[in-house]
Amino acid sequence: MLVAAAACPCPPLLVPEVAAGAAPELDAARAACSDALAVLAAARPDLLVVVGPAEESRRGPHPEGTRGSFRGFGVDLAVRLGTGATEGEPGQDALPPSLAVAAWLLERTGWSASPVEGLGVGEPLTAERCFDAGRRVGGAAERVALLAMGDASACRTLKAPGYLDDRAEPFDAAVAHALGTADIEALKALDAELAQQLKASGRAPWQVLAGAAENAGLHGTLLHEDAPYGVGYIVATWS
Repeated sequence: MLVAAAACPCPPLLVPEVAAGAAPELDAARAACSDALAVLAAARPDLLVVVGPAEESRRGPHPEGTRGSFRGFGVDLAVRLGTGATEGEPGQDALPPSLAVAAWLLERTGWSASPVEGLGVGEPLTAERCFDAGRRVGGAAERVALLAMGDASACRTLKAPGYLDDRAEPFDAAVAHALGTADIEALKALDAELAQQLKASGRAPWQVLAGAAENAGLHGTLLHEDAPYGVGYIVATWS
């Protein structure tokens, strides 16, 4: 049963070595993510499942200890998911970038509250399949915590990766409200086509969260909302 959840953004720029000189600009987001992980740890889960967007070749599932790195972003920094025995051949990076960011956050905060598993989901995954995946996650242990990694729209400014789209700000506001109030029905109702047009990578992970939380009775708290570089970053907890 799901006992706690958190939503965090997944840009590699959260990792200071990747962000380099721009690192201080995301200090508030990093701090909020640390606070969110503290909420998950306080729930004393038997298992933490991390869900994030992924290309088909890296969707997993990824057991504890799976390797990842940020070499694809020009930084020779390796991570692994959780604290278990390392999975995979030396040098093999199986984690998608979203789960590598999660692994970095967990290492940064010294996660030791439970074993960790990772699951990558495709951005085109239908809402119903997301809900089904979430229900399986929610039933994976007696006390499950879920960390949903994903960004909101990437179309908030002219210099954003997806250029300016007037639909982006209201979309992000609706997502922030849904995550901040644990509004399962609002997350279920997210428009997958619109999310894809706005380059919102978090839609599928958020709908996995909605499926996992259907009967959990959790309450939400919005910890952070911002759009640096024209991309919406939202941090929220459910407990």
